[in-house]
Amino acid sequence: MIEPLDLTGLPPAAETLRGAVRAFMDRHLLDMPAHQRARSWMGFDAAFSRSMAQEGWVGLTLPVQYGGAGADAFARFVLVEELLARGAPVSAHWIADRQSGPLILKYGTDAQKNWYLPRICRAEAFFCIGMSEPQAGSDLAGITTRAVRTDTGWRLSGQKLWTTNAQHSQYMIALVRTSGTPEDRQRGLSQLIIDLSLPGIVIRPIQDLTGDRHFNEVFFEDVALSADALIGVEGAGWEQVTSELAFERSGPERIYSSMVLLETWLQWLREAGAASGDAAALAGKLVGQLATLRAMSVAVTARLVQGDSPVVEAALVKDLGTEFEQWLPLAIADMIGADPARIAPEPLLRTLAYLVQISPSFSLRGGTREILRGMIARGLGLR
Repeated sequence: MIEPLDLTGLPPAAETLRGAVRAFMDRHLLDMPAHQRARSWMGFDAAFSRSMAQEGWVGLTLPVQYGGAGADAFARFVLVEELLARGAPVSAHWIADRQSGPLILKYGTDAQKNWYLPRICRAEAFFCIGMSEPQAGSDLAGITTRAVRTDTGWRLSGQKLWTTNAQHSQYMIALVRTSGTPEDRQRGLSQLIIDLSLPGIVIRPIQDLTGDRHFNEVFFEDVALSADALIGVEGAGWEQVTSELAFERSGPERIYSSMVLLETWLQWLREAGAASGDAAALAGKLVGQLATLRAMSVAVTARLVQGDSPVVEAALVKDLGTEFEQWLPLAIADMIGADPARIAPEPLLRTLAYLVQISPSFSLRGGTREILRGMIARGLGLR
């Protein structure tokens, strides 16, 4: 059953990080235009990630012994909130920091922790996630990519799709079938760390509607993996990946994807005196919904700090958050279009055009709306 989310605030210790992050971005994002900052957690900039790592902000929640800062999820919430609100290009280290590192820390062997985690914290190892497949779609339990045991490890064959930043990453953590058939559903699934430089791996970028190429299809043809590619226990991949998805679905990144657009629009209203009664009402509605969603996200973060795995609660926040993110650019577009005599500035229009084009994908990444609502219904005892 789904557990109630208790209203909570961010502790003062976490808030102390906010000023330093803002000063860092003042230096690094000074000349970056709004339409570029709007890409934020899809914006790949390895140099920016390395600069963050030098501040100790990549692998923030990982233990000090592995090069992390040993901070809690509240501190990471503050860091992520500031980065996304400003539109920092965080995509290079994003998945490794948010999911791969915590997953390896929880389920990995000592050798895996000692090898991968320090490299993640130095922004030297970038990860992608191998979950979706062409025929499985959102039915993650129906995947067919298979790894077969050999005398030296594993032999991997299959295909992954919509894999963000695979062309830039050194490693993929993939959910694959190590026993049984797709009809066995969650049974027989395992997670493997794949070195993407190995022979037999082909990565093909996919251009999206905006002209960007962050999605990829990845092919594996008899790829030889060592025995230590397995994370955790063979056959426990489903439990592990659902725990991982709680990290992916719960943070402010499921609320703030359109924040640069909101701030650019509000800035125009303030500077040009363009705030009609309808515009002011829309601004209030947007900010009110944002405040509510933020409070829910902080509450889920509190559950993570307590050591829980709030999978259903995170799915609820993700579903509501992406619905807000998709509505925001459409609402602003309608408001601008309602007064054609007042021409919006070019930086605002370019930022709006990007968000209108990319926002349909917000309800796909991290689990489609239909899948999430099924999870929520089960959590509420409705199915």
